[in-house]
Amino acid sequence: MFSYPAGIDVSSGSLQVQVNQLDAAMSFPNSESDFPSLIRWLTLHHVGRVLLEATGGYERKVMKALQTAGFEVVRINPCRAKSFARAMGQHAKTDPIDASLLAQFAAVIKSPDSRITSAEQDDLRALVQQRENFVQQRDDDKRRLKTAASEVIKPALQSHIDYLQSAVKALEILIRQSAERLDSKKAALLCSVKGIGLVTAASLMSYLPELGEVSRHQIAALSGTAPYNDDSGKHKGKRHISGGRFAARRSLYMACWSVIRFQPEFAKRYQELRAKGKCAKVALIACMRILLVRLNAMIRDCSEWKENAA
Repeated sequence: MFSYPAGIDVSSGSLQVQVNQLDAAMSFPNSESDFPSLIRWLTLHHVGRVLLEATGGYERKVMKALQTAGFEVVRINPCRAKSFARAMGQHAKTDPIDASLLAQFAAVIKSPDSRITSAEQDDLRALVQQRENFVQQRDDDKRRLKTAASEVIKPALQSHIDYLQSAVKALEILIRQSAERLDSKKAALLCSVKGIGLVTAASLMSYLPELGEVSRHQIAALSGTAPYNDDSGKHKGKRHISGGRFAARRSLYMACWSVIRFQPEFAKRYQELRAKGKCAKVALIACMRILLVRLNAMIRDCSEWKENAA
């Protein structure tokens, strides 16, 4: 039976659904108790693919419910939806209009692999993200402490810094336990690489669950470290990275500096790129890509990390 694409405009309180081919629309509350009604409505209208935007977490529960019900769910960055709206000449913005545009986009977008995350995967990701939030707050307060204009505020800032530091340490214990529950073998393999610690290993497991399951080109694209051409006619532009998962790339960024420091092969590769005139960030991104490709192969083959000679 033919299936139709649908778009869902997600907000904190509502889900605006649109099926353009049938000129059918409906609004549902964004609550777990109302997801069965949404699923019944989509099934009644023979919907196969659903497209929605990432909205800071408001879409996660409905996305998982739809995936569990057997729908192909595509989640996109809001920037892509805005670019599509501009390309279609659509300037007005309402929930029904947005849902209609998402349904139109769903009909033409390339289908990514749809993955249903487990409860263990969700727990690890939540712990990693909370640790990142606490570290950011701690570092912000450290900067405020250095520039505080009055001595009166410094004890309060220091007290908050001490609390956040202890909270980060407590979270790291939970992250270790959660990573081992999710996949103890993968966690151990990643942590066995000199320069990669527990937090980086857990971040890669959270933000790149495909690690070890896809090709080298796919893992580079998912992480946003794949170089893309910029050529047109006689113009040969510089290759550049684009897209991918920023959180995964960020977690790999500092880890790669440690790998360069501790592993002669990567140190040599980095220095050779710098000697060729590449700027530090370009050289580092190239090393990050090689590191990720080798980690992907290591996890795929369940093999130990091999330190190649420089």
